[in-house]
Amino acid sequence: MAYLLGIDIGTSGTKTVLFDEKGQGIASYTGEYGMLQPQNGWAEQYPQDWWQAVVDGIKAVLSKSHVDAAAIAGIGLSGQMHGMTLLDKNDQVLRPAIIWCDQRTAVECQEIEELMGGRERLIAITANPALTGFTAGKIRWVQKHEPEIYEKVAHILLPKDYIRLMLTGEYATEVSDASGMQLLDVPGRCWSDEVLEKLSIDKALLGKVYESPEITGRITPRVAELTGLRAGTPVVGGAGDNAAAAVGTGVVKEGRAFTTIGTSGVVFAHTDKVTIDPLGRAHTFCCAVPGAWHVMGVSQASGLSLKWFRDTLCADEAAVAAQMGVDSYDLINAAVKKSPLGANRLFYLPYLMGERTPHLDADCRGAFIGLSAIHQKRDLMRAVMEGVAYSLKDSQSLFAQMGLSINHMAACGGGAKSPVWRQMLADLYGCDIMTVKGEGPALGVALLAGVGAGIYDSVPQACDAAIQYGEKCSPDGDAEAYLKHYEFFRTLYPALKDCYANLAKL
Repeated sequence: MAYLLGIDIGTSGTKTVLFDEKGQGIASYTGEYGMLQPQNGWAEQYPQDWWQAVVDGIKAVLSKSHVDAAAIAGIGLSGQMHGMTLLDKNDQVLRPAIIWCDQRTAVECQEIEELMGGRERLIAITANPALTGFTAGKIRWVQKHEPEIYEKVAHILLPKDYIRLMLTGEYATEVSDASGMQLLDVPGRCWSDEVLEKLSIDKALLGKVYESPEITGRITPRVAELTGLRAGTPVVGGAGDNAAAAVGTGVVKEGRAFTTIGTSGVVFAHTDKVTIDPLGRAHTFCCAVPGAWHVMGVSQASGLSLKWFRDTLCADEAAVAAQMGVDSYDLINAAVKKSPLGANRLFYLPYLMGERTPHLDADCRGAFIGLSAIHQKRDLMRAVMEGVAYSLKDSQSLFAQMGLSINHMAACGGGAKSPVWRQMLADLYGCDIMTVKGEGPALGVALLAGVGAGIYDSVPQACDAAIQYGEKCSPDGDAEAYLKHYEFFRTLYPALKDCYANLAKL
């Protein structure tokens, strides 16, 4: 029996999981770390904390599993995207890494689009407009505000690729994570000479670009001694977190997609041909399947909307849940079932943190529309869940405009545990919604490692061998009514757009 190691370098911690070749988790460990916020809107982390969590995780799973390190056929890396790790010529970290949720680069993003001759040209090459989360804006910020540091930069690496360097000594990345740097020619799957030249970034600072299942390096003797791994164990390219989650949910073929309801919401669709929204409302990245891409829509406050409602207005439910020994969300789901579809003509706009897809509006905010004395708390709960479902439907509708057809939808994240939410999505999407058994991104990159090690012939074949689906929700008789309510929901943002802009100026 061969084993595979998946390492997912997240924002709050790193999860290390050892799998067998059937995708079954054998042992896992999560090492947590903090985040620095030197100023409002800034977000940084120490790369050394990621590395310590990886070392601790490898040691822990080897100890728990009692698996011989020689039986580990390959290692895959996943992680938070867009982070900027700057190293000097001796591979020493020059400053804390600026990570994905940092918002300091609004001015730099405007400058990038100007330097590229306009947003349209940037989208044509990188498949996305300049966004504050992406790496290119962070690099430009350091060029302008910390020139003494930038002069010493010898290497620029993404978070998981810093871990790759520590494991193998190789400066490398892969196409899915590199797509989020805004330096990659996404249709061509290589660094863009035009973007690098116009942004004054030396290509020599960047790692070699691989496909996700390709072997990028091997465990060094020093790391073998430090962790207990076998020297020479191959490390494959891996993937950015969402691309890794796609492999971990089997979304690796045309027509397949997944919806995640976590703090934010993501609708992610696989496509065998590069498909770009010219207005930049959805992200197009290279995916972890060689020669394929994915399109992704993001709703900023999906699970966050229900969590906000629970934490702010559901103290009674929380107290009852604690007495009963159940999750407070179970009580919310039960209450929502007692409210009719449409929540008695009450609508919720889930824009607590502004919105990305499809509005690209940082100023818009949440709202209840239609609130009256007839409404009870359960109606507000249902309106929140329906509003989130409508915002996710916005992404699927945009995908349809782009020519993408979806007939297989997996559900992930905490919100996927709710059968009520899954049924709403099935009715709105018009297709089956299935839960997935497994470990998400960690399983995804472990399967990529299996492809690189020759255990599986291809990424789709690896998923067929290892991914298991759970419960299924199919569209029912409520689908037509939900779509009617969705059409009304779509009129609300345009009606309020100017109000949001004026509100931001107050």
